[in-house]
Amino acid sequence: MELLLVFVIGLLYAAGVYLILRRSMVKLLLGIMLLGNGTNILIFLLGTITKGKPPVIDEAYKVFQEIYADPIPQALILTAIVISFGLTSFAIVLLKRVYALVDSDDLDDLNTPEEEDL
Repeated sequence: MELLLVFVIGLLYAAGVYLILRRSMVKLLLGIMLLGNGTNILIFLLGTITKGKPPVIDEAYKVFQEIYADPIPQALILTAIVISFGLTSFAIVLLKRVYALVDSDDLDDLNTPEEEDL
């Protein structure tokens, strides 16, 4: 399972970098989203994957006796998902506004002045 997730992370990073290098604003946003999702899976993988082992210490022991799922990476990932949802929603609204003003999603069109501006 962990090896499969490593390949998924690599695939998400590769696809994200490929999309970021394109000249479209929508593809740029999708690439950033893929990089964020790959990073979330990476943090989740670093927290060790165990089945049915809550991070609760038994009263008879002072330390954990078995491998457990660390709750800190899970909490960080949930926070990152909520923040990335808000930023993605804001970026979509900005992209929609830029497209309405420029009538193109090409990044080169943002830098070239129009003829009437000259």
